[in-house]
Amino acid sequence: MQNTIDLFRRLFSELLEDEKKNTVAQHIPSEKLYETLDLSLKETPLSEEEFEKVLKELVFTTTRTATTGFFNQLFGGRNEKAILGDLLAVILNNSMYTYKAAGPQIGVEKVILKETCRIIGWDENSDGTFAPGGSMTNFMSMLMARDVVNEKIKNEGGQKNLRVYTSKESHYSTPKNAAFSGIGRDNVQYVPSNDIGEMDMHHLKRMIEEDVVKGFIPTLVNLTAGTTVLGAFDPIPEASNICKEHNIWLHVDGAYCGSVFLSAKHKHLLKGIELVDSFSYNAHKMLGTPLSCSVIVVKDKKHLHDSFSNDASYLYQTDHDEFNLGKTSLQCGRRNDALKFWTLWKSVGTKGLEKIVDHQFYLADVARDYIRSNSDYRLYSFDESISVCFNYKNIPARDICTLLFEHSEMLVGYGSYNDQEFIRFVTINAQNDKGDILNFFKVIEQFVEDHKDLFTSHSIEA
Repeated sequence: MQNTIDLFRRLFSELLEDEKKNTVAQHIPSEKLYETLDLSLKETPLSEEEFEKVLKELVFTTTRTATTGFFNQLFGGRNEKAILGDLLAVILNNSMYTYKAAGPQIGVEKVILKETCRIIGWDENSDGTFAPGGSMTNFMSMLMARDVVNEKIKNEGGQKNLRVYTSKESHYSTPKNAAFSGIGRDNVQYVPSNDIGEMDMHHLKRMIEEDVVKGFIPTLVNLTAGTTVLGAFDPIPEASNICKEHNIWLHVDGAYCGSVFLSAKHKHLLKGIELVDSFSYNAHKMLGTPLSCSVIVVKDKKHLHDSFSNDASYLYQTDHDEFNLGKTSLQCGRRNDALKFWTLWKSVGTKGLEKIVDHQFYLADVARDYIRSNSDYRLYSFDESISVCFNYKNIPARDICTLLFEHSEMLVGYGSYNDQEFIRFVTINAQNDKGDILNFFKVIEQFVEDHKDLFTSHSIEA
């Protein structure tokens, strides 16, 4: 074991040193991956020296998500206290379905869920669980909504006339989850959005009323707290009124930006969150824990038991159900994703988490101010979002993003809204500072200046 720990320390130390000089790993075209790296699996073992060499090559060419060169996805950075928790979780290797298998780690998860519910404004009747990603927390909300409409479905099978409503700008997991749950992709109704990407409540109300007349059963309204492109927040109070009128489950998918519930300055973006039936957020996004760390909480914990509990005498042999978390989760065997979040929260306090959230909005303000002050840029997004969408010198966004990636300069993605395509720059890495944001634009500007001919030819080919 000691040799392996020493190897890890060496690789990690060398990686940190290299990241100071190279914020982006050397790009390997996908078609050349297997001839560039030795990823083959063989019958005979490698020597320790060969193993270290191959492993180092793999580590050093893997996408670097913790540096100032990564703005491509809705996560980034490297929080040392959260990493400590994740490493300890790997070493301890508990499965979080029973108290017998996880011991005090059950308490670690439960206090996070209880504190989340308390901050939201729910009482002791609320609860939650962890799941492997926002897609799964959204799936769980859909299953609970389905079972509230018809508790027989989980035993007798599906029902064809259930309807789900979600914004056109919502996460792509909604139609997949509709297929998994038996509701069906065709029963997902996509509600139009306004100019800044928020779900249009007038359209939602009309669509629900029309479906009722047609004999459909409105089952779930899925709101988004931080849409994947513009970072918009759907209005909760208006949706809550509509859902109460028609007895519809209301879920808020806060995978991207739901963590604003921790911020006194920005929690107004989640105004009315205490009114919803379920709410999810990803600590591996705004809060910077390692992947994955997804939380779903419900106002009434009975729905977790009703939809996910199943007796298994070979598992649940000791302690009350309150400490046997397999009774309220989608999975059976489940790694300890709570510990890394707990070590972060414990080390910085709730005020520290608030600072992490607020800093990302500050960085977004820095980016928007720079764009607005420079006539070569055009801004497409709005204030109070950590997604900063823009174009530079009218160059196609996908050309800039692709060429920066292929030349190992910077990782940033592009998106579109209302037939406009643009660079989508996310400021979710709270370990960045103002200088890192300004440097991002300098890299783009210098790269375009140095590769004018490349952009011209690339645009023509596209």
